[in-house]
Amino acid sequence: MNTSGITGQRRPIGYWIKHLHGLVESSLDDLLADQGLTRRHWQVLNVVAVDSPTLAGLDTTLAPFLDDRLPSLRPFVDDLRERGWLEGAERLSLTTAGIRAHEELRRRVDIDRARLTEGISAEEYLATIDVLTRMSANLTKPGETGETRDPPSGPA
Repeated sequence: MNTSGITGQRRPIGYWIKHLHGLVESSLDDLLADQGLTRRHWQVLNVVAVDSPTLAGLDTTLAPFLDDRLPSLRPFVDDLRERGWLEGAERLSLTTAGIRAHEELRRRVDIDRARLTEGISAEEYLATIDVLTRMSANLTKPGETGETRDPPSGPA
């Protein structure tokens, strides 16, 4: 196990969550860079492919990825519209070109996800998700749900 050089202890879960998040972001951004896309573009395409949300609904679904610097996914929606991949005034949907782009990107993302979970059984993956879900619930304040809808298709 990886131990801290300072304390001689294993690094805590917060370290690994933050570290893995950075690696996932970087890996997907690198994978999509040749298309001028980022992980947020992919997430928007992937949610729209299954849900036809409004912009507000999209922001709610992907809220864990928003912050003060990026309060809405509108810039990504606008970019995908300019590419001819998204359409719709109230509800977003994929165009024919968007469907083709999503299918091609899905193949690439699936390969990256397989690399992420290499050597990890389905049971280990599900147990990890279960533990993280319960830890999140333990720290969720009363009155908050602490959960948003999962983006479609599992990890990343």
